[in-house]
Amino acid sequence: MQRADIVIGGGGLAGLALALALKQAVGGHLKVIICDPAFAKPPRPDDRAFALAAGGRRMFEALGVWDRIAPEAEPIRDMVITDSRLNDPVRPVFLTFEGDVGTDEPFASMVPQGALLRALRDAAEAQGVSLRAAAVTSCETTTARIHVTLSDGAVIDAALLCACDGGASPIRRMAKIDVVRWSYEQSGIVTTIAHERPHHGRAEEHFLPSGPFAILPLPGNQSSIVWSERNENVDALLALDDEDLLAEIEKRFGLKLGSISMTLRPKAWPLNFQMARRFVAPRIALVGDSAHVIHPIAGQGLNLGLEDIAALAELIADQAALGLDVGAHDMLETYERARRTPTVAMAVVTDGLNRLFSNDNPALRAVRDFGLGLVDRMPSLKQRFIREAAASAQSPRLLRGLPL
Repeated sequence: MQRADIVIGGGGLAGLALALALKQAVGGHLKVIICDPAFAKPPRPDDRAFALAAGGRRMFEALGVWDRIAPEAEPIRDMVITDSRLNDPVRPVFLTFEGDVGTDEPFASMVPQGALLRALRDAAEAQGVSLRAAAVTSCETTTARIHVTLSDGAVIDAALLCACDGGASPIRRMAKIDVVRWSYEQSGIVTTIAHERPHHGRAEEHFLPSGPFAILPLPGNQSSIVWSERNENVDALLALDDEDLLAEIEKRFGLKLGSISMTLRPKAWPLNFQMARRFVAPRIALVGDSAHVIHPIAGQGLNLGLEDIAALAELIADQAALGLDVGAHDMLETYERARRTPTVAMAVVTDGLNRLFSNDNPALRAVRDFGLGLVDRMPSLKQRFIREAAASAQSPRLLRGLPL
């Protein structure tokens, strides 16, 4: 039986970022192993990009990886929100956001997933994180330890097992943690569009009856498209040839940036709400998508996961500094209390926004457009929203750009 302090199941963004944060905080005194069968092969191409809030960017600065990510990132300098039907001749702007959270510090940045994964994996390996090309297949908890069995037959004796293995999380099922889940009957269609004119860092979200259509700036004259569409329409849309599909995108994208073209064929993912009934079990912590999956309407999925990582890493680092058990029950309960309320609050907001805007009810349209216009006339409230992206004084240290 091998020994480790912490085993992380899942070698994606959440697992790599958590491992890096822990190794930087505690150094050689903490043995961290990430288990993921995907490590046996070169990383698969992934053209998705994420909206990274200012707090997340500060976290990556504190972890020493932002300089490697920044050349492929694009600052979001302002955002406009419209509400219209697909064939409306005019899309009135009801709400705008602009401004920085600090001196030349944008409130968000678009970051390609590939750049994040490369930077985090290289830094984690440099810090001595062990990457095992195997899956967690079972676990057995004792009072003081957890025995983790891997698909290669190895058994690891650890203090804590962290589930960073996604929305379908096998580790969550092993821990017998149930979820609250429902389908939005929508799919998220993702692609990258090249356009003739520069976007100047502007993000746009068009609320359409079938779901939001987001245009998010990427480096150069390119934008990422996150298009929420009713499931019954998705297969027919993706079956179109390139010319007809581009025409459908153009209806939603508009012509303000000149002629457009697809740099790759779109892909679609089903959109669901999912919330774990508990974020912890004895010697087990759920992190990121294993704990919560929300609608992408506000672009907060990655940021919620980074907040989990910052909170858990800080608690573990403090435990280790005092020579205490890094998988202790009271520490895990503190993590759950810290993360459950803000996570549920964000999930409720995104769920409510999607239900409010993904319909063509005239009464609801009048109410929501009045509300958007009211917020747009309150600059102090808009600035508060922007400042929240940079993390508050009560946020975990990493989100404030401070080392653990």
